[in-house]
Amino acid sequence: MPLVFTGFRAAFGSIAIFAAVAQAPYQCASEVDPDRRVYEDPSEALYALAERFKASGDRRAQVDTLRFLVERYPSSRFARMARQDLEELGEAERPPGDGAR
Repeated sequence: MPLVFTGFRAAFGSIAIFAAVAQAPYQCASEVDPDRRVYEDPSEALYALAERFKASGDRRAQVDTLRFLVERYPSSRFARMARQDLEELGEAERPPGDGAR
């Protein structure tokens, strides 16, 4: 009898593990729609920070933040927006922190 019980327990354990794995949600490494994302992308946070500097009138901080964003995250959609903002500010060609106002 103990041999039957051991076999039943082994079979039941395998089925239980399979059932648990089959019901587990699969995590895909896909790009999440920005509108459904629950976290903030670093480039998005930097762009928002630059916007806050703009609202407070701190142009130098705004420009430096936009440049850092472009340098650090060059392929993000916020880097494209930052480049456009820098061009509008006439700051596209100057290196970060050069002291020009």
